Amino acid sequence: MSELKTDILIVGGGIGGCAAAIAATAMGKHVILTEPTDWLGGQLSSQAVPPDENPWIGHGATRRYAQFREGVKDYYRRFHPLMGHAYRDTELNPGGGYVSRLCHEPGVAAAVLEHMLAPARTAGRLRTFMEHEPIAADADGDRVRSVTLRNLRSGGQITVSAPYILDATELGDLLPLAGVEYVSGAESRRETGEPHAVDGESEPDNVQAITWCFPLGYDPAPGADHTIEKPAQYEHWRQYVPKLDPPWPGQFLSWVDVDPQTCLPRQTVLFPHECDKVTDPSGVKVMPRWTYRRIVDAAKYEDGAVPHDVTLVNWPQNDYFEGNLIDKPKEEVERCLKESMQLSLSLIYWMQTEAPNYTTDGQGYPGLYLCPHLSGTDHGLAKMPYIRESRRIRALFTVTENHVGTEARCGRNPTTFERRQPGFFDMDWPDAERFEDSVGLGAYRIDLHMSTGGNNYIDISSLPFQIPLGALIPQRVENLLPACKNIGTTHITNGCYRLHPVEWNIGEAVGALAAYCLDEGVHPAAVRENSEHLRAFQDLLVKAGIPLRWNNTHPI
Repeated sequence: MSELKTDILIVGGGIGGCAAAIAATAMGKHVILTEPTDWLGGQLSSQAVPPDENPWIGHGATRRYAQFREGVKDYYRRFHPLMGHAYRDTELNPGGGYVSRLCHEPGVAAAVLEHMLAPARTAGRLRTFMEHEPIAADADGDRVRSVTLRNLRSGGQITVSAPYILDATELGDLLPLAGVEYVSGAESRRETGEPHAVDGESEPDNVQAITWCFPLGYDPAPGADHTIEKPAQYEHWRQYVPKLDPPWPGQFLSWVDVDPQTCLPRQTVLFPHECDKVTDPSGVKVMPRWTYRRIVDAAKYEDGAVPHDVTLVNWPQNDYFEGNLIDKPKEEVERCLKESMQLSLSLIYWMQTEAPNYTTDGQGYPGLYLCPHLSGTDHGLAKMPYIRESRRIRALFTVTENHVGTEARCGRNPTTFERRQPGFFDMDWPDAERFEDSVGLGAYRIDLHMSTGGNNYIDISSLPFQIPLGALIPQRVENLLPACKNIGTTHITNGCYRLHPVEWNIGEAVGALAAYCLDEGVHPAAVRENSEHLRAFQDLLVKAGIPLRWNNTHPI
């Protein structure tokens, strides 16, 4: 077994892990970064989820996250044969999806992150170990000395010791290995006082759905048929009716799902031109799925360069909530992963063969096809499932709905209709809790997908919020820090702290914190407790381009 030493070990090469590595190496520290797949980027790449961003991303993100966004646009301008109008567009959205102002291919995210990490590699401050997963940790009292990792290809092992170890894994995998206190699942209202927490006892197994996302192209040529082999579990998922509260309107594989904010039935269609063919039961505008997370917009390319549009399927209909991956036996985890893949494959097959086709008034869209050239896999699905909820450290401070929820702080939850009315943003609204130990910003609705405990969506308004340093520091362990979705939030507030820009900010702040502690010879808790250290650290963050305070923002 090989043994290595470094200043900072970062386990997990997702968004938070990469941001932490960029920050720490920029401060002169030597870093080892490990990743279980062959792509860096996590949500952005191996999980294939285009960024979910807030309306103020232009002035509420860190400088380095803004550089990532511009790097994606520049990648397309430099290497893709874009039409002139797209090339010149300063607000280029490569795929044109409307989930955010930046929808792009997952492989592009991985490439841009590699470019951002390249200077640290050249300087000898960064080593990356791809396709490695943690299997053990050596802890001594309140400190973690090392982590042992297994090469997923060769089976070989390495042990890495470091003064600071960052857990940037998608499920908080280092926490149980190192004996760090943590929580998982849904806390009770009695425990947190949150209006939307569960009644009665806490529910550790009640976590949000995972989703095996996939890029999907469409070939409109007459007679085009790309139908996949019928999935082994197709009949099960074809007849599946979720047992949720509030109830699901019928069979899961359907163009009728629920509006996340009301949980009332909602009519959707595949393509925008089909919206006029059907009506929504609530009388609202029918939602086209195709352009929601579209990642390839053929109209932006020179003639013939790209044959078809491609969308990224991360829909309610491929959310899997029939099992929990956290703290379960290996056999149970493997079953859940297999079933979630089968659900996504069944959704594809259903769309190709049985879905109501509102273009032809027939059944199925056989021209739909998987895009393994974009997902980087043989099967065409993403490399890993999209993980929304992790183990969470028992932190010095825990953010609750009462700190950031609009309804919890002002007594009402603004509706979509209300937010669209003239004068809405001129109204007086409360602020989210102001944290004196802020290390960054975030803004997103409290957005919880269906859960393993049988809960339907919880999608409620939140106020633009801060990231408190106390939520990034474990109560006991001195040198292991969270750098992903495993911070001191609750099941409820995970719903707004789990998104791409927030995870980046968490990782960047934690990478800088570990480097600062090494430079100053102090523990993370002392940085928060000592006013001089706290001011010095916050000044360092501001100089690095991390804003700490919101100005003139409103509920979302």
